[in-house]
Amino acid sequence: MGTASRRDPSPKETCLRASALELTPFVDMARDAIQREYPVLLVVSLESAADVGLPRSLTPAFHGSYDWHSAVHGHWCLVRAVRLHPAGEWASAARAALAHTLTPANLAAELRFVERRAGFERPYGLAWLLQLAAELRAWDHAQARTCRDALAPLESLAAARLADWADKLPWPVRSGEHSQSAFALGLALDWARATGQRAYADRLARACVRLYRDDTAAPVAYEPSGQDFLSPALGEADLMRRVLSRDVFANWLSSFLPDTRDDVFTRWLEPVRPVDRSDGKFAHLDGLNLSRAWMLEGIVSALREGHECYSVLERAAARHAAAGLDGARGGDWMGTHWLGSFAIYLMTGRGLE
Repeated sequence: MGTASRRDPSPKETCLRASALELTPFVDMARDAIQREYPVLLVVSLESAADVGLPRSLTPAFHGSYDWHSAVHGHWCLVRAVRLHPAGEWASAARAALAHTLTPANLAAELRFVERRAGFERPYGLAWLLQLAAELRAWDHAQARTCRDALAPLESLAAARLADWADKLPWPVRSGEHSQSAFALGLALDWARATGQRAYADRLARACVRLYRDDTAAPVAYEPSGQDFLSPALGEADLMRRVLSRDVFANWLSSFLPDTRDDVFTRWLEPVRPVDRSDGKFAHLDGLNLSRAWMLEGIVSALREGHECYSVLERAAARHAAAGLDGARGGDWMGTHWLGSFAIYLMTGRGLE
């Protein structure tokens, strides 16, 4: 077991491959979303009437963007964009939006809220919380240091809950939505490595190998489901390239994916189109194109150019990126409250760092 060794990254695989101008519509999308309070989806268990309240009171930092996890990765989106392009024309407005929500008082309230709800936003929202924390730690700015310190207790809680959950999982969660285990574990691994949490990263890697190492013959004919925003098969492969050496991963992938000449394989790697972007579940398919694009890029980054899957996956990544970015520019709230984050994750190569 070990981290996959990679070929030298090409320019398109660097975090600065997108200009500040190219990020503009998606930064604006995320900034507008985190400041929009309604409509809102709040899913919590209630122990008593005292648990009832407006989202802005219960979760004052992450109450916009329709739901808690979208608010978290909307904040991540702004932090990442400002960190990479501090002189962008939108940077001042983005920093102001972050300063308004990521206050010590608000983040302390978030901690109290999450502490009392053991399964809240596990794994998806907690994994994005770790990504937000990692981005704040990488941003050398006084504002970031204040936010980072205030977020640290919640960061620690999220990390502990995810690791405990991963250790207890008897089998993977192979969903194409929020409950998918592979995607969340990949985000948590990237957080651990970015922040120097070596023991934590090793712990998660062991869980990943236990859960996925023996998988073969992925049933790609069953993908996608009608409301997926994550690919179960690509999510798993993108995770395993993080924990296996390059040659071991290449062999594993060959036994995991179908023959690249198979019609099922060809159909599986075609971008999808939502039938109704005003429906929140159908709108997931725009996100599926984006996440497939970055997962495919991640998988390709861990392969040698001569691997049987290299060229076909590289071409599929480009097709999905084009389709996903086009779909993310739609104007319906069911997409705009979250797709800006997915677009910027892809455009800045976050999973390739």
